[in-house]
Amino acid sequence: MSTGAAAGGPPAVTGAERWLARLSFVAAAGAIVALLAGGRDSLAGLAVTVFGLSLSLAGMWWFLSNRGLLRWLGAAVAVTALVAVVTFPISQGRVLEIVIAALLAVVAGTAARAATDRARPADTMPETSTPPPSRPHLIMNPRSGGGKVERFELDTRARALGAEVALLAGPEHVDVAELARAAARNGADLLGVAGGDGTQALVAGIAAARGLPFLVISAGTRNHFAMDLGLDREHPETGLDALNDGVELRIDLGNIGGRTFVNNVSFGAYADIVQSPAYRDDKRGTTLEMLPDILAGHRGPRLVVRVDDEVTIEAPQALLVSNNPYGTGDPAGLGRRTRLDTGLLGVVAVTVDSATRAAGLLSGRHSRGMSSMVAREVVVDSDAAEVPVGIDGEAVMLPTPVRCTIEPQALRVRVPRNRPGVPRRRPPVDLALLRRQALTLGHPATPRGQGVRPREPR
Repeated sequence: MSTGAAAGGPPAVTGAERWLARLSFVAAAGAIVALLAGGRDSLAGLAVTVFGLSLSLAGMWWFLSNRGLLRWLGAAVAVTALVAVVTFPISQGRVLEIVIAALLAVVAGTAARAATDRARPADTMPETSTPPPSRPHLIMNPRSGGGKVERFELDTRARALGAEVALLAGPEHVDVAELARAAARNGADLLGVAGGDGTQALVAGIAAARGLPFLVISAGTRNHFAMDLGLDREHPETGLDALNDGVELRIDLGNIGGRTFVNNVSFGAYADIVQSPAYRDDKRGTTLEMLPDILAGHRGPRLVVRVDDEVTIEAPQALLVSNNPYGTGDPAGLGRRTRLDTGLLGVVAVTVDSATRAAGLLSGRHSRGMSSMVAREVVVDSDAAEVPVGIDGEAVMLPTPVRCTIEPQALRVRVPRNRPGVPRRRPPVDLALLRRQALTLGHPATPRGQGVRPREPR
């Protein structure tokens, strides 16, 4: 006999979930009461807040989409509107009500998150224990990440653990792909890279083609791939722990025109920016300088995107196709991927053709100016013979049409058993689940996965 729901039914609600859910509803109601305690003054304050935040978003858009005087006028409007939102309650003598409402809102959100998270366990990628490699081969770029290889003595540490290390130290060009192929031919049973995401993707494709495990060492600048694997980006030397005490993950790889990508490929605005010669020296300044023309539709070829031959997106200003979808909550789609093994591409397209959509775009991914979906194939066509593409941050030109696909569980990645940043799924709070938790009556349920032993016969 078990206290869980019947097969196929919803799981039992524990006592902790029930009281956390009730606390969230009570705190939310208290926040509303605090805001409305002042009658008409409260409603006026709410109206000023909504209007001020909207005006601030519009000002931010003007700042991004214009140059010269209009750009700085937009910045002034955004800052002024935010100041007004903060100072209006003070001028009305309603600071205490606002503070109380804010604190209660925090309590409501925290309790709701805790209640629903307890009901939905963290979603992580399955791990497999495998023997340590006997002939690991690591390729290291001493120039990557501002010299992390030398600063953290990665080559010395790797050799001490029995790895063969190839340093890309010379000024001459080195064919990294051929270096990895030669290592595989010579008997390497693991390939690894200490370098940027572009180099990681190149060697990962070769490891996948030969069925070899792949080791990631976060010695690049951004290390997005390492972040999504849960690796410690501040201490890249800890990635070497996988050589002795590691586990394997099976993950997907993206493919664009026969070339592997581990993070994403970008078209339109972002790719156009990456193509600029000034981008590497001044990323922020170059982006701000080029955004007005890009968002106004004055730059770059016209794109037509077909998603799984079911959805067509006409003339997006920007398109991001990722190896597995990014989490929600980041307007650029460049946050974090909790899973790399779903067998799906993430697709984020930005189409801004009005001031309303422009302002909404800055408020988050759930706007009419942004489409977000998943797919198994994305085909990008254009009126140009070739288009600029950013592949894991590297700028290239590719002939059209460009085809992006996913290779499910193509790569074996060896990672340390203990990783500080293992991604955890944090889905949005499910209000239906929260309501069910709050309204459930009865005795606290037995923790999930445990049953109740039947009574012994007397």
